[in-house]
Amino acid sequence: MASGETNAGNTQRGNTLPNGDIYVGNFAGLVPHGFGKYMWTDGTLYYGEWDTSKMSGRGAIQWPSGASYDGDLCGGFIDGTGSFKGVDGSVYKGSWRMNRKHGMGTMVYANDDTYEGLWNEGLPDGFGKYTWVDGNIYIGLWKSGKMNGRGVMQWTNGDTLDCNWLNGLAHGKGFCKYASGACYIGTWDRGLKDGHGMFYQPGSKMPCNLEVSECVTDHDVSSSSSSGNENINSSLLFLFQKLCNTWRLHSIFHWPRRISNGTTPVFDDNSGNNLSQDSSTVPLTTDNCVQDSGVDKVLVYEREYVQGVLISENPKCHDSGMLDSGKTQEHTWQMQTGGPMETIYKGHRSYYLMLNLQLGIRYTVGKITPVPLREVRSNDFGPRARIRMYFPTEGSQYTPPHCSVNFFWKDYCPMVFRNLREMFHIDAADYMMSICGDDSLKELSSPGKSGSIFYLSQDERFVIKTLRKTELKILLKMLPKYYNHVRAYDNTLITKFFGVHRITLKGGRKVRFVVMGNMFCTELRIHRKYDLKGSTQGRSTKKQNINENTTLKDLDLSYVFHVDKPWRDALFRYHLTVCSWSPSLSSIIACSWGSILELPIT
Repeated sequence: MASGETNAGNTQRGNTLPNGDIYVGNFAGLVPHGFGKYMWTDGTLYYGEWDTSKMSGRGAIQWPSGASYDGDLCGGFIDGTGSFKGVDGSVYKGSWRMNRKHGMGTMVYANDDTYEGLWNEGLPDGFGKYTWVDGNIYIGLWKSGKMNGRGVMQWTNGDTLDCNWLNGLAHGKGFCKYASGACYIGTWDRGLKDGHGMFYQPGSKMPCNLEVSECVTDHDVSSSSSSGNENINSSLLFLFQKLCNTWRLHSIFHWPRRISNGTTPVFDDNSGNNLSQDSSTVPLTTDNCVQDSGVDKVLVYEREYVQGVLISENPKCHDSGMLDSGKTQEHTWQMQTGGPMETIYKGHRSYYLMLNLQLGIRYTVGKITPVPLREVRSNDFGPRARIRMYFPTEGSQYTPPHCSVNFFWKDYCPMVFRNLREMFHIDAADYMMSICGDDSLKELSSPGKSGSIFYLSQDERFVIKTLRKTELKILLKMLPKYYNHVRAYDNTLITKFFGVHRITLKGGRKVRFVVMGNMFCTELRIHRKYDLKGSTQGRSTKKQNINENTTLKDLDLSYVFHVDKPWRDALFRYHLTVCSWSPSLSSIIACSWGSILELPIT
């Protein structure tokens, strides 16, 4: 063992610790401090700066497996910026936090694929660019290591897909521009074309300009130019700005002005994400539509897909409504995503009512959630089981100040609905963030026949419906049987109730609400909707009024469903159970085939 004095006054010596580890370097008293080398008994070696026995500052780590790190450390963790070389030969250069890739960074994988972008807790998360070894490129948003959000995929053959993505698959509205010039604008469902769309053959002229995001062709900005963290940030910021500008100026509801020649490609991004293609590059019909000039012949087709299978195709002429078809497509997408609705803004007729509702739900859910979960009792049901609170604008001992109007709040059967939310696997924090977060609610512009008004959370997971006093009494009366049914059948398809509330405004006006799950919030595209009430009186829809967004009725259901006899018997038992709750149940619940086909899981 050797020792001496450094220029800084710290003792420099080498020690073999009681556990067999070896440290050679500077000390502050009895602990490593300054610069030194530490070797663990398993062969791991650290060479760098220390701060009172913790690896902090710049340093290098070498593991016996062959992996190595060179960069910043803090408090004994890899934290800051640095370069990591894995056992498999992969190399990461960028930001770290607590031993995980976090922030901006570039990863060159063992198979020579490259990712350049944002990371979160060790996985690509945020905006980034992924380049496969064969040249395919994706630029867009990521979540937990998968393509998730808006993004553009470009294949080496020149085909480009600008679309929403979900878990690595195209999912949502988008448009595909083929290398040959053909273009398809429509919707995708988990990697497959699904729903209505417009297919433009090469040479077709479009009403508005729509170009695929230009950043997918900017191959000059690559990870090779990112020698440091500053270069990484500047290159990704450049790509991000170009992509955002393109999306803002060329909305997906605009249409391409001109497309050149092309055939339908076979999509393969080399990561297992195969996208559906058109079933044929030859149109199903040979009728040509002639433009006003009488020179060019163009063909535009309105197509419908079901899970990647082309089921219908109709030609559209430029002079007979191609522009109108574009407007119809836009309207169809808007209706598919949620129907006619508007976001509640300041000055809206429902603005203060929304603020009161959000504040009341936040208060009661926050109050009941910390209470230990217990089985409900008989006194937890009924109109007397409630939480009642006054919310003055200036705040009180129990309520915070707020920017709405004074109101009284009543929450019915809080323990019952708290348990129901648990049974339906609704996290209390997610529930409050969805309804009471920074985003406003959305109001359906046309109320139902009952006169009730519907509100949707911004993520459309929850529906809030106004109730009449008689409807509230019916719901509270049937609540015990409803609770027992949900507890008996874990996977019940019945309409989910999450809370019943009442707001009393100045002057005595009372507004009652029920919060329900939105059955239309699903990753699947809904091809047809039926409102089934078990009646034939007026339960049909005029044929001329039927389109993709029409809610059909009982007599429109022209299908025969074949089910096993035990399921059939269970279906009829369930129907009788629902009817026994209340004959007025349909005034509260908008029934669907999903809620009627209630089968117990055995």
